Amino acid sequence: MSCDLSLVAAVAVASLAVLIPGPYLIPKLHALKYGQSIRDEGPKSHQKKSGTPTMGGLMIIPAIAVGTIAVTGFDPEALLAVFVMVSHFAIGFTDDYIKVVKKRNLGLTAKQKLLAQIIVAAVIYTGHSYLNLKTAILIPAADTDLELGSLYYAFVLCVLVGTTNAVNLTDGLDGLAAGTVAVAAAAYGVISCLTGHPALMYFSAAVSAACLAFLGFNHHPAKIFMGDTGSLALGGALAAVALLTRTELLLVVVGGVFVAEALSVIMQVAYFKLTGGRRIFRMSPLHHHYELGGWSENRVVCTFWAAGVVFALLGLFMI
Repeated sequence: MSCDLSLVAAVAVASLAVLIPGPYLIPKLHALKYGQSIRDEGPKSHQKKSGTPTMGGLMIIPAIAVGTIAVTGFDPEALLAVFVMVSHFAIGFTDDYIKVVKKRNLGLTAKQKLLAQIIVAAVIYTGHSYLNLKTAILIPAADTDLELGSLYYAFVLCVLVGTTNAVNLTDGLDGLAAGTVAVAAAAYGVISCLTGHPALMYFSAAVSAACLAFLGFNHHPAKIFMGDTGSLALGGALAAVALLTRTELLLVVVGGVFVAEALSVIMQVAYFKLTGGRRIFRMSPLHHHYELGGWSENRVVCTFWAAGVVFALLGLFMI
């Protein structure tokens, strides 16, 4: 199969694997009362979303895996990327299941999530060695590497934890995370091609296509949310491609929206503690700040999508 046909096949399979079961899965989740609980601390306008089915990652992640493997077969890089994504899917599903089905609001503890991610990082490190990849990271826009040596494992863990949590924080408005991940994954499809990783190009294309297909159900007003089942897995997918293409630092640029969302939470919490209760933003993550400033949900989402495109283009310019 030619490269062009393989790319079309990955996109088509991933898209159809979301679009076809969607109309059947959403009513089923609704009937099972697998609905989202809305935090009282969040914007009051979000209370009407309470009860909307969640765990939409059940539609997205299997579609990406099927779309990727259908084209790449058992390519080691593709399998490792799929493993990282599916592992975080399992973490997210467990978290959602505890919160939604077992009705325990906290879900998995931070320590439990970290332990699971330490195990995933160990598998990545092992697979990284098997593929004879370097333990050096590429410095964007410069023809030089930074050798990490034995510190590389800790770096892998930081990339995983940082990316998955940043995408998870971005998943707060209808279509916001799905759209921004679609843009970032498309950019990483180009990056994978330019850096000589065709299997990861197909994987990235499948991620982007599945997210765009999911928007058919997740755009405002959303019929389903992706939940941690989806957001943690998609963050894992982006992290995996960045690690395997040695463009981890470039992910900070391509995923600029996710970085801004995560930083807004860190800054808000730190400033709140240091000043005894004062805030920098009206509410964090950043998308809520604009919502409380009078922006409609659609305006916030479209603006963040546009920002995601700008960051992605900037990242491509730096490769």
